[in-house]
Amino acid sequence: MLHCPVACFLIYHPLGGILMPTSAAEPAGALPTAAHPRYPFLDLLRGATLLSMVAYHAVWDLVFVFGANWPWFWGTPGFLWQQSICWVFILLSGFCWPLGHHPLRHGLLVLGAGVLVSVSTLLFMPQSRVLFGILTFLGAATLLLIPLEPLLRKIHPYAGLAGAFMLFMLLRNVNDGILGTSLLPLLQLPQALYHGYVASFLGFTDPYFFSTDYFSLLPWFFLFLCGYFGNRIIWRHGLQKHLTCRVPWLGFLGRHSLLLYLLHQPVLYACFLLADTLL
Repeated sequence: MLHCPVACFLIYHPLGGILMPTSAAEPAGALPTAAHPRYPFLDLLRGATLLSMVAYHAVWDLVFVFGANWPWFWGTPGFLWQQSICWVFILLSGFCWPLGHHPLRHGLLVLGAGVLVSVSTLLFMPQSRVLFGILTFLGAATLLLIPLEPLLRKIHPYAGLAGAFMLFMLLRNVNDGILGTSLLPLLQLPQALYHGYVASFLGFTDPYFFSTDYFSLLPWFFLFLCGYFGNRIIWRHGLQKHLTCRVPWLGFLGRHSLLLYLLHQPVLYACFLLADTLL
């Protein structure tokens, strides 16, 4: 489970673009096309969630690095805050997948960024290492969707959305060896599955595996698919025309999310370190 959510927003900027031809599964004109403008509401949503993520990381630094005693952050309020950030960014990334022009390039870029984060933390902060973090997951999810998309295109979007969400909930606790929810466990999975790094990447977390930012392929790929099918529903009914709501300064943050992501943690840490030294 993720301890400190990071840049799910790196994966796509919401640009219009044809990814594949219209199929019988969708009515003509229901897919994104190159004629579509940028959808400012997606930038707005990304920017607003970016602000929430920066605030969450600020509190995380104060609690885990500088020793602030805020018990609420360890409990349900902190967990719900963290999950809201993760869910929005993963859903948004899946939603924007059909709008991208080059999913292979984007997937490799984000996956490479995830590997870079892992190598950097292993070298310089091994006690806070990041293995199979959110960037690694998003890169892998983007690449995995490329060969699966022709098959998924044949599924009715409402059935796809319902099925993906049910599978997400069924596998929600797969990291802990359980099928089902914590309130309704259905099956204890064999412990033999939970061994090694490959198993941990897939979702069968090795008991000795540790990462401060962990998103396995299962269950999170199915939440990514919820965003993908949500996109198809929006386009099926022509609702993309309503994605024009804009707040300029939030849109600016959303459009420059990569730069802001790269800068926000060093800036936060430097400010807190300076304040701690002066005070």
